[in-house]
Amino acid sequence: MKCPFCNQDNTRVIDSRPVPDNNSIRRRRQCDECGRRFTTYEKIETIPLTVIKKDQSREEYDRSKLQNGVMRACYKRPIPVKRIEELIDEIETEIFNKEEREVPSTVIGEIVMEKLKDLDAVAYVRFASVYREFKDIDTFMDELKKMMK
Repeated sequence: MKCPFCNQDNTRVIDSRPVPDNNSIRRRRQCDECGRRFTTYEKIETIPLTVIKKDQSREEYDRSKLQNGVMRACYKRPIPVKRIEELIDEIETEIFNKEEREVPSTVIGEIVMEKLKDLDAVAYVRFASVYREFKDIDTFMDELKKMMK
């Protein structure tokens, strides 16, 4: 980090602490050349993610949409909210680890279904029934039979 006062490269961190928003770190630095102190903020840079919808339209990724879908699937199920939040974090991590700028909503839906299948069978079926748009009882039963295997 260059000193903003004398433009030298040799500065050192003398104090670090998280910022209340939990997304950045405040660092107090001192220049070894001029001895002056200054503050920097470090923030994680994320790649903006675009979701390709079924109708091929595109929109910015929104965690709250994922959260709402999972919460609806887990409604009145004996699953602690903390576990649901962890599940959403796992899904997000998997999505962002793909390191692609555009992700089809179908990929996100499949990841959610896979994670819900391991978490709770009823939540999985609820999500699948909406996501896969079951048109009749036969397609619903086919999905249930797959689960039973």
